[in-house]
Amino acid sequence: MTESNPIRVTVWSENRHEKRDELVARLYPDGMHGAVKSGIDENLGTGVEVRTATLDEPEHGLSEEVLANTDVLTWWGHMSHADVDDEIVERVHRHVLAGMGLIVLHSGHWSKIFTKLMGTSCTLRWRSEQDRELVWTVDPTHPIAQGIPHPIEIPQQEMYGEFFDIPTPEELVFISSFSGGEVFRSGCTFRRGHGKIFFFSPGDQDYPVYHHKDIRRVIANAVEWAVTDRPERAVPELLRYETGDFFNGKSYQGANA
Repeated sequence: MTESNPIRVTVWSENRHEKRDELVARLYPDGMHGAVKSGIDENLGTGVEVRTATLDEPEHGLSEEVLANTDVLTWWGHMSHADVDDEIVERVHRHVLAGMGLIVLHSGHWSKIFTKLMGTSCTLRWRSEQDRELVWTVDPTHPIAQGIPHPIEIPQQEMYGEFFDIPTPEELVFISSFSGGEVFRSGCTFRRGHGKIFFFSPGDQDYPVYHHKDIRRVIANAVEWAVTDRPERAVPELLRYETGDFFNGKSYQGANA
């Protein structure tokens, strides 16, 4: 996108840990969503317009109007997945299928929206004992990996390890290794309907990961990658085409009518 046609990004976060945990509030005085937003602004500048939304806002800050004007949504959740209203999840799901990009961060792997899109439990193994994480690039030609060192070193981080119960990624961009010897598919892409999805695991609330310049660059790269190249947003639709008519499909509801 350009300065005259910027990428419209909504950065979503629970914003609950920051209110209840002194350590998290100290690490992220502007909220974790604030740190993610500043990293996107820092890397993409006038090429983006970034807003934030949080769980305790009306409609979780994700009204129909907001989503209709969002090219890419980033999602961070952890302690309050169950508090996300199912109606809002359905709304986000519909927009992703219609072409809105989605970037799921860290413990967002267990969010309602990610598990719905993946169709699996999205469970994994974990440990929070100040492990060192090395994020290894396994697809150096991928747009999300551009300008990223090999590996990214995160001095302290929560460990995520396999088995990670997700569908086989369409593209595997990063694999992480940890102090205990564990490995994890830490950067994966998927497509659902017309929407592009990127899961990126670094970013536990107890560590300053979203201030790390290379993590911020990955997220910014993912924002650019996740923008649809379709001219308009539309949910995939079952259409009936008469023999010999290649261009004029008619809406068909069939058994779902």
